[in-house]
Amino acid sequence: MLHRYAFSNFQSFKEHTVVSLQQDARVPATGWSRTAASGERLSTVMAVVGANASGKTSLLKPLLFMQWFISQSFALGHDAELPFVQHRDAPDTPSEFEVEVDFEGQLWRYALRTTRKQVLHESLYVKRERMNYVFVRDWKAATQSYDIKQKDFGFTPSEARKVRPNASLIATAAQYGVPLAQRIAAVDIQSNLSQFGRVPLNVDLVIGAAGYFAVDEAQRKQMIKLLAGWDMGLHDVLLREVESVKPDGSKAKHWFPFGMHKSRSDTPFALPFIDESSGTQSAFVLLARLLPALQSGGLAVIDEFENDLHPHMLEPILDLFANPATNPHNAQLLFTCHAIEVLNVLHKSQVTLVEKDECNESSAWRLDSVQGIRSDDNFYAKYMAGAYGAVPQL
Repeated sequence: MLHRYAFSNFQSFKEHTVVSLQQDARVPATGWSRTAASGERLSTVMAVVGANASGKTSLLKPLLFMQWFISQSFALGHDAELPFVQHRDAPDTPSEFEVEVDFEGQLWRYALRTTRKQVLHESLYVKRERMNYVFVRDWKAATQSYDIKQKDFGFTPSEARKVRPNASLIATAAQYGVPLAQRIAAVDIQSNLSQFGRVPLNVDLVIGAAGYFAVDEAQRKQMIKLLAGWDMGLHDVLLREVESVKPDGSKAKHWFPFGMHKSRSDTPFALPFIDESSGTQSAFVLLARLLPALQSGGLAVIDEFENDLHPHMLEPILDLFANPATNPHNAQLLFTCHAIEVLNVLHKSQVTLVEKDECNESSAWRLDSVQGIRSDDNFYAKYMAGAYGAVPQL
């Protein structure tokens, strides 16, 4: 489970920023509260709310950047720059990233300090009786080389010294067959974000979701049950393998979904998903991201969560992460949204507000950090009145 992550000098965020899902004893236990293997109480959901262009998407991206760097940076070209953008006022200042997670029953902390061209510090710690380093990697300008120390990591020192300046020690060690590195690098985050922002709904996403459900019958049945229960006029989703012709003339097969609908004549009919509403297509694609996380106990990071969906669907979808029957392995959901109704659903510790000032610098804070806020306040009304900030100035 994700405990917290922090970063600085990333896109519109210049200063040190923390996103925490940790809950103390003052937070009442709810369906969205779970106890991690390390014994700490964490939330299974975190909503990110703010005006357009305030930095909500930028708040999610550091987590995805770290996951990419840890798992895939080995494949980056030798002289390629790392795919992130620093704050425009600090282009020569290194960016810093940190994340704490439960992994294999223990608390781990990963830290990274880097420019776009060179890692300056990378470290991995695990908590046993206290935090102990697994490896620490520091750039030494005097010798123009890395000082690397390891403890039970298992990467050959001679190979570790060869890791490129723009690659992670973990990603590289995974390529050399180091078991711990391979397990860490295999951790995935379900998301609709790329380095360029939210990936818009398109037919390829619908086909990709169909391909996922085609090979997992249990997940397909759950998807159908949920879509039908959300009153979308569907009572079944058929997946048919179809053949298409590529631009080069070659042929390819893929799965395509068809929605089954009832008619007044009691004769059901099949409707290709490209003819379904954008809301139905969005829910279908969204479930292909949420259900894998729920099945494995993973993390889903979703930008503009309610996009194309009716606001009334927000709570039923969030309930998937509250109900032990649908979330038996403590999966978590981190999401941005413009549906302020979320303030009436979640606890104040499960809402992060984001605001950008006139100098194009974003800041974020958890709603429960606002002084004087009471648990019985009408969060929706007060937010709309501007009492908490992070509202559009029109």
